Amino acid sequence: MNFDPIIDRRGTNSAKWDKMQDLFGVSPDDGLAMWTADSDYPTAPCVIDAVKRAADHGVFGYSWEHPDYLNAVAWWMKNRHGWDVDPDWVLTSQGLGNAIALCLDVWTDPGDGVVIFTPVYHEFAVKIGKNGRRVVECPLALNGDRYELDLDDAQSRLTGDEKMILWCSPQNPSGRIWSDDELRAVTEFAQRNDLLLVSDEIHHDLIYPGNIFRPTALAAPDGLARLVTLTAASKTFNIAGQRTGNMIIPDPDLRAAMRKRLNTLDYGPGMIAVAMITAAYSPDGAVWVDQQMQHLARNKAVFDEGINSIPGLSSMPLQATYLAWVDFSATGMSHDEVTARIRDDARIAVSPGPSFGTGGDGFQRFNLATQGARIEEAVARMKHAFGDLQ
Repeated sequence: MNFDPIIDRRGTNSAKWDKMQDLFGVSPDDGLAMWTADSDYPTAPCVIDAVKRAADHGVFGYSWEHPDYLNAVAWWMKNRHGWDVDPDWVLTSQGLGNAIALCLDVWTDPGDGVVIFTPVYHEFAVKIGKNGRRVVECPLALNGDRYELDLDDAQSRLTGDEKMILWCSPQNPSGRIWSDDELRAVTEFAQRNDLLLVSDEIHHDLIYPGNIFRPTALAAPDGLARLVTLTAASKTFNIAGQRTGNMIIPDPDLRAAMRKRLNTLDYGPGMIAVAMITAAYSPDGAVWVDQQMQHLARNKAVFDEGINSIPGLSSMPLQATYLAWVDFSATGMSHDEVTARIRDDARIAVSPGPSFGTGGDGFQRFNLATQGARIEEAVARMKHAFGDLQ
């Protein structure tokens, strides 16, 4: 599979490209979109073929239960992650943003505290705020070029009205894979404080060679009674626009509560999305993912070498995700100064570090899921924008 042919996404209602002017002041005419987490190349051929088959059939009426879809999710989790998932554990949502909102709605009340370990995916705090809950930031400890848990500090920040942890594994924005010991520690922290653990594992397939990802459910099986795992094919297969995600809930009481809420809302997945994900979670889809990771590894190597050659800039080593977390703190520049150079000189739209919460100051997040030529262009632009530091 060749991931390098340039595809023009401008004018296609692409959030990544068509919103960059409004959000970041970078025109898509001469700018590079390296912010939101989707990729610039087509999805797997097996997924495209599924859409073509559906189009050829030509009838798009009401659909009913989707056992093939649920079995495909279970097959994927078993064959790619070693986790035996009962298809009955899998409930669908309208993407993982919706899944997070549903979890907040079902298992917390307005005013309740929700714990996040920062810096972390900015939508965690956004969703908590939109739902009238209280964000409880527990900063990760930055030890050299990796983040680590500081659960003693986290414990000191709790007031007793917290009900949930929103957990991110692999970690976004740093691309860290948590060890089994760390996953057990955060699970025990949840148990000790009577917190539901909602683990967003959407990037679980985007693992670089030499690294192994473990679902929280496997690393800490004693915590299944209070664990909800969120997964999706959206990042892996670049189909986020289909707005479909999985809530994997082993505990029957938790699952019944969420199923009741979904029934109340009359929610069910769309038939085209189901067909796409069923095709994706297959042996053909697995081959494509492995090819994608080879492409991303090449992009990562080019990006890291170029960025790390600029004095004062450091790209955190990635174990997972296609999101590079770049540290600008050694430049001595303020966030506004760094942002201005990236925006006005490099003409790149990136995700600002402070939006990821405490610990994000001094960082910017770059999306590497694009064509190799665009990565090379981004590096060249960054070297020019920060050329006076050479």
